[in-house]
Amino acid sequence: MDTLLGILAYAINIYSIALIIYVLLSWFPGARDSAIGEFLGKICEPYLEPFRKIIPPIAMIDISPIVAFITLNLAQRGIYYLTQFV
Repeated sequence: MDTLLGILAYAINIYSIALIIYVLLSWFPGARDSAIGEFLGKICEPYLEPFRKIIPPIAMIDISPIVAFITLNLAQRGIYYLTQFV
């Protein structure tokens, strides 16, 4: 069980990095149209979509990725907490 939780924590860490790269790609025009941008869009957009439905943009700035990062961080901390007791 400890190994499974470790793998899950590692997967969340990798997904967080992918999410950071995807958000940074939005700063460069046309970067999301590249092969890497499209791949990251396919894996990141399904996660970001519920947050975007709940949190509207503020002054044309999308803050939903911030809440998504906080949620991933809380999940990762919960997994680390669980590994302390397994």
